[in-house]
Amino acid sequence: MRVLGIDPGLYITGYGVIARTGGKLRLVEAGVLRAQGSNLPERLQSLWSSLDELLQATQPEVLAVEELYSHYAHPRTAVLMAHARGVILACAAQAGIPVVSYAATRIKKTITGSGRASKDQVQRVIRAELGLSQIPEPPDVADALACALCRAFVQGVSEQVGSER
Repeated sequence: MRVLGIDPGLYITGYGVIARTGGKLRLVEAGVLRAQGSNLPERLQSLWSSLDELLQATQPEVLAVEELYSHYAHPRTAVLMAHARGVILACAAQAGIPVVSYAATRIKKTITGSGRASKDQVQRVIRAELGLSQIPEPPDVADALACALCRAFVQGVSEQVGSER
């Protein structure tokens, strides 16, 4: 199983690819995509192009992305992030890659056992699960890896339940 986790952004989009081999999860690749351009359409096109290249290079079986959340005081942020998320979903659909979305609280609960876990707790679990020497940086990468790990954990549980029937 190969999962691409994405943390959407208009300027910086974090990504992390993990794979399960021999029952163990390992980091394949992680980093950021930096959208270029002086206006929104140019940045969205840049994000599409970069993501399309990433999908071709990494060949994920599924893409995991966090659901949108916005504090009521900042609705403009949610609208802008929705543009980036829409490009990500459309690019994955164009490539024939299924997409799963998880709420931030679901990701935290799946990864750490608590839906209210701190970023530090989530990062420590990521480091331990993937056997990394340090916490992934920048935070966009850690968030993307958390999405990918959530998918891997959820998929692993459903496979176990399926094999017990």
